[in-house]
Amino acid sequence: GIALGFAEAGADVVCAARTQGEIEAVALQVRALGRRAIAVRCDVMERAQLEALVSRAIAELGRIDVLVNNAGGSPWKPFLQTSERLFEESFRFNVTSAFLLARLVVPHMLASGGGAIVNISSALGRITDRGFSAYGTAKAALSHLTRLLANELAPRVRVNAISVGAVETSALAPFLAAEGMREKLEARTPLRRVGSPEDIAAAALWLASDAGGW
Repeated sequence: GIALGFAEAGADVVCAARTQGEIEAVALQVRALGRRAIAVRCDVMERAQLEALVSRAIAELGRIDVLVNNAGGSPWKPFLQTSERLFEESFRFNVTSAFLLARLVVPHMLASGGGAIVNISSALGRITDRGFSAYGTAKAALSHLTRLLANELAPRVRVNAISVGAVETSALAPFLAAEGMREKLEARTPLRRVGSPEDIAAAALWLASDAGGW
């Protein structure tokens, strides 16, 4: 959703995820909009693959103006069933990957005059619910990492985060299909609907563009 939103606004994009077929499908949609798209298979848990992702982007597009850290997640687990390994993997997936990719990208942004980073965080980084000790803690850390980087990299690189609520993605689909779950989420949301990927894409586009320059 974010990749397509950026392409509609005139950006060339590098799509990165673990499943080659899915990112190729998005890249085809971007190209249909008249923009360049590169599909790079990447597991953000592997530093070497993050390095290769950045190298490929620079080699084929010449510069990086915007980074969106959208990879993340963690399974729902009661606290007493959350292992040390799951907790640490959740932190690496949601926080360390964003830290590393920003660390790799920012020198290129500075070399070309500046840029913008948008991190996709979660409302669970600031609110409480059962079964999210790993995920919520990681997203809270990502939100504060965003504040710290925003302060340190300003004014040449702007860093923002979107603290997302319930959005109807493929990851959330199994939960929404459970009896009564959609109604529960809608009742807890003031606008009485689950969010769409397009909602988040619009916010990310605004934050990354000159329109969100302040």
